[in-house]
Amino acid sequence: MSTSTAPVNGNVSFWYAETGLPDPRPGLDGNREADVAVVGAGYTGLWTAYYLKKARPDLSVVVLESRFAGFGASGRNGGWLTNSITGGRSQYVKSHGRAVVGRFQELLNETVDEVIAVAGAEGIDAAVAKGGELNVARNEAQLGRLLAWAEDEAAWPEAGTRLLDAAETARRIQVAGALGSVHHPHCARIHPARLVRGLATAVERLGVPIYEGTTVTDIQPGRAVTDRGTVSARYVLRATEGFTANLRGHHREWLPMNSSMIATEPLPDSVWRQIGWNSMDTVADMAHAYMYAQRTADGRIALGGRGVPYRFGSRTDTDGATQPETIASLTALLQDMFPAAAEARIEHAWAGVLGVPRDWKATVGLDPKTGLGWAGGYVGTGVAATNLAARTLRDLVLEPGSELTRMPWVNRKVRRWEPEPLRWIAVKAMYAAYYAADRAERNGRSTTSPIARAADLVSGR
Repeated sequence: MSTSTAPVNGNVSFWYAETGLPDPRPGLDGNREADVAVVGAGYTGLWTAYYLKKARPDLSVVVLESRFAGFGASGRNGGWLTNSITGGRSQYVKSHGRAVVGRFQELLNETVDEVIAVAGAEGIDAAVAKGGELNVARNEAQLGRLLAWAEDEAAWPEAGTRLLDAAETARRIQVAGALGSVHHPHCARIHPARLVRGLATAVERLGVPIYEGTTVTDIQPGRAVTDRGTVSARYVLRATEGFTANLRGHHREWLPMNSSMIATEPLPDSVWRQIGWNSMDTVADMAHAYMYAQRTADGRIALGGRGVPYRFGSRTDTDGATQPETIASLTALLQDMFPAAAEARIEHAWAGVLGVPRDWKATVGLDPKTGLGWAGGYVGTGVAATNLAARTLRDLVLEPGSELTRMPWVNRKVRRWEPEPLRWIAVKAMYAAYYAADRAERNGRSTTSPIARAADLVSGR
C-alpha cells in the first residue's frame, strides 16, 4: 500500500469509477403533456415515478433531470440505507403523539427491507449488506453523549438500538480509542450509484421517460417549465433536494449543505484481519462534525465528513470536486481511526450537496388545489427516507388519507432560511464552533463543550 499517488478528485463520485459516467439519455424535445411531472431523477424522483406507475400503469408520468439520473446526492452519498427520522422524534411527539411517531419509526425500519426487496425483484445488484449501524464514542465527552442517547433510545424499542461497551464494540470493528457504541440492525450498506442506475432502468421498463439534460427553470401549478420546453401536468412533484435553491422562488427553502468523501484503494486481507468489520456495519462517530463510513463491497474504506459545509449564495458544485484541505483532513481522520489502514492510498475524493430545511427535518407534501408536491430535506439521511417519501407522494396523489399520508412529516410548514449574508455567516460560525468543540474534546475535555451547545441553538436543530 502506498500514499504517494494523488487521488482522483471529483468526476461526480467514486461510485461511478467502475463503470464510468452513464451515457446521456435524450432531453425533452418541445412541449408535452402528462398526468404527473417529476422534477429530479435522484432516489426521490425515481422512486416516486416507480410507485406511481406500479399502482396505476395507465398513468402518464415523466421525469425531468438537469444532468443525468443519479448526478446529485443519490450517486454520491455514503451508502447508508438506514432508518433515521431526520431531526429526531421529540418535536413530532409534541405535535402528533407517541403512538404515531412510534409507527413512523417502524415504517422507516420496514423501508430498509422494502428497498432491498425491490432491488432484488428488479435485478439491481446494489452490493447490499445488512449489518446495521454502529455509532462509536472515541473520547469521554463523546461517551457522555452516547450514554445519554442510549438512555433516550431505551424509550423507543421500535428503533432496536443496543448499547455496546468497548469490548463488544471491538469485537465488531477495531476503531482506535473506541470507548463504546450504539448499534441498531435497521441499516444496510449499499453501492449508491448501482442502486440509482438500476432504479432508473426499472422506471424506464415501466414506460416512464427520463428526460436528461433538461433543466427545469420554474415550477407552476400545472406546468414544469424547462429550457427545452414545458411539460403540462395535473401534478408537478419537486424532488430536487440539495439543488432546490437553483429553482425560482425556492432559493431560501432548503440550504445546500456540502459533504465530502474519500475512498481508499482495496485493502489486503491482512489489514482487514486487524480491523475486523466483518458484519459490514455502517460506522459513525459521536463528534459534533461527525464522520460516516462503510466497508465497500470491493474491500475499501469509504469515509466522509463535512469539509467546507456551505458556499455563499447557496452555490452548488458541478462535478463533485472537493477542497485539498478537506481530502487531507478526512485522510488524517481515517488514519487516526483505523491505524491498520494508515498506509493505504486514497484513490478517490468527491463532494455533494444535501438539502437542509431550517428546522433540520425532512418533509413531504402535496397541495391538492395546485397539484404541486415536494419531498426532501433529508439532511444526509435520505437513502431509505426517499423511498418512504416517494410512497407517501404516491398516496397523496392516488390515495389521500392513507396511513402514510398521516405521518408527521407530511405537509409541514417550515420557515425559510435567512437571506445572505446572514445565512453564510451563521453556517460558517456554526461549523467553526463544532470544529472547535471537537478539538477541545479530543484534547481532553471530558464533557460536551458549551461552544457546541451554542451552535445547536444557532442551527435551529
